[in-house]
Amino acid sequence: MKGILDYVPGSSFLHRLNPLVKLLLAFVLCAACFVTGNHFIVLGVIALNLALALSAGILGRALRMLRSLLKLSALLFLVQIFFVREGATLLALPLGICITDLGLSFSLLFVLRLLAAALPLGLMLSVTQTSDIPNVLVRRLGLPYQYAFVLGTAIRFIPLFAQEMAGIMEAQTARGVEFDTGNFFKKVALLLPLCAPLLVSSVRRIEGGAISAELRGFYLRGRKSGYKDYPFALRDLCALLGGACALALAVLF
Repeated sequence: MKGILDYVPGSSFLHRLNPLVKLLLAFVLCAACFVTGNHFIVLGVIALNLALALSAGILGRALRMLRSLLKLSALLFLVQIFFVREGATLLALPLGICITDLGLSFSLLFVLRLLAAALPLGLMLSVTQTSDIPNVLVRRLGLPYQYAFVLGTAIRFIPLFAQEMAGIMEAQTARGVEFDTGNFFKKVALLLPLCAPLLVSSVRRIEGGAISAELRGFYLRGRKSGYKDYPFALRDLCALLGGACALALAVLF
């Protein structure tokens, strides 16, 4: 996931939206995937996300995100399809294992929902500066800064942890560890020991960040402490209306 959630500067329609509208739009698109049982609606949400990514100039990043989720999706699809027994049998396998029409439909919908729900958040983070997310929550919604800071820090640390893991893996590769194995279980066994150094480096980074925040008056921050304003424009209303239409379409079908 390295580099997938980093901010990409730009001046597209999505970049110029209010950060709060971006959050609401991502939430609405995710909700649309789960309120509908229509496979084509979920596919439409995926296509809409890819179209938005294309307009923002991050289509390649969206496709990489989809590709990174395909292995997990394939595994979940196989698990689901063999454990759902309701419906007409399409294929009977040894040991009493069978594939049914309802099992196939449910597994496909489950995987499509996973892909469609992951894209809006990744797209939103790619076109929004991380500092704008807690600031707009405090300024526009009145959320206490402590809670908004926790959310912003969690988002900011995702690429940092990915970079830390990449550095640890490079150090282990220099010592002769081969991570390019095609065996999934062997690769997991190689990655598990790396959790300890990643945890140690993460704790050190978090401790340093906490001390830095306290020295900058963390507990004195309030709703009016931020210098940046986040006005709403006509494009924000259009984006919300478009998201509401997508949600209504998902509910109806």
